[in-house]
Amino acid sequence: MASKAIRFHQTGGPEVLRLETLEVPDPVAGEARVRHEAIGLNYIDTYHRSGLYPVPLPSGIGLEGAGVVEAVGAGVSGLSVGDRVAYAGGPLGAYAESRNIPADRLLKLPDGIAAETGAAMMLQGLTAQYLLRRTYRVQPGDTILIHAAAGGVGLIVCQWAKALGATVIGTVGSDEKAALARAHGCDHPINYRSEKFAERVREITGGKGVPVVYDSIGKDTFMDSLACLRPLGMMVLFGAASGPVPPVDLGVLAKMGSLFVTRPTLFTYTAARADLETMGAELFDVVSTGKVRIEVNQRFPLAEAAAAHEALESRRTTGSTILLP
Repeated sequence: MASKAIRFHQTGGPEVLRLETLEVPDPVAGEARVRHEAIGLNYIDTYHRSGLYPVPLPSGIGLEGAGVVEAVGAGVSGLSVGDRVAYAGGPLGAYAESRNIPADRLLKLPDGIAAETGAAMMLQGLTAQYLLRRTYRVQPGDTILIHAAAGGVGLIVCQWAKALGATVIGTVGSDEKAALARAHGCDHPINYRSEKFAERVREITGGKGVPVVYDSIGKDTFMDSLACLRPLGMMVLFGAASGPVPPVDLGVLAKMGSLFVTRPTLFTYTAARADLETMGAELFDVVSTGKVRIEVNQRFPLAEAAAAHEALESRRTTGSTILLP
C-alpha cells in the first residue's frame, strides 16, 4: 500500500524535508503496520535532520505516533488489527500516514486517551517518567529545577513533580511562558532573559541549592546548572537545544560539592520491553487520573513538517506539537 511520508536526502535546515510517496509492504515477522492518526514532533527530530545526530541517508524522520493497527506480521502476540496504539522510539519514520514498526515498541492506548494526546505524550511523557522516577527519584519535599519548563517535557515534569509532592523551579524565556508553567504546577518560574537563574535558585532554596537539575538546553546552561546543585546533587543533561556541552574538567565536580552528572536517553531506559511497559503504565495512569494534562498547543498538517520544525527551533512553541496526516 502507498503512504505519504516526510523524508530527507541531505542534512540541513527545515527546507530539506520533503513529502514523498512510499510503498509500505506487508509487515514481516515481529512487525505491525500502524495507520497514524497523529504524529508527535520532538526536538530530537531536528538533531536528526540537521546532522547533529547522524543517520544513514536518505531517511525518514520522527520517533513518535499514535494510531490503529492495520496488520500484524508472524509471531506477534498481544496485538490485533483494530487496536489503538502509541509508541515512542524505534526506527525513524513516524512522519508518515502509515508505517511498519517492531510490535514490541507499541503500547495499547487506554480508551480514555485520545490519539492526539497519545502522539503528543509518549516521547515527552516517558522522558518525564524516567527523569522523575528512575534517574533521580523525586521524593515529597524535594525542590527540583527543570529548564524549558513551558516546553513539552517541562509542562509534564512540572505537573508530575507537583503531584509527587515536590517544589518546582522552572526556567522560561518569556513572561507568557512563565504564566503557562505556573498554571501547570511550577512554583517558581524564572525568566532567564531578565534574571540569572543560578542566583534565583540559591535565593529560593535559602542558599542550599537543589538535589537535581533537569537540563535539556545544554551548552548555554550547563555550568550555571551545576552552580544550582547542593553537595552530592545530580545534574541530568537530557538534551542540547542550545548546542552540545564542551568538554568539562571533571575536577569541577569535586570543587562544587562532589556532584554527579548523567547524560541519559529514553532509548536506553526503554530498551527492555518490561521497562517500557512499566513506564508506559505509570504515564497512562497520571494522564488518565488527571494529575498530568497533555497540552497540544500546535497542530500542523503532515505536509507542513518544515514549518513545524521552524516554529520549534525558533522557540515559538509551548507544550506539545503534533503533525496530522
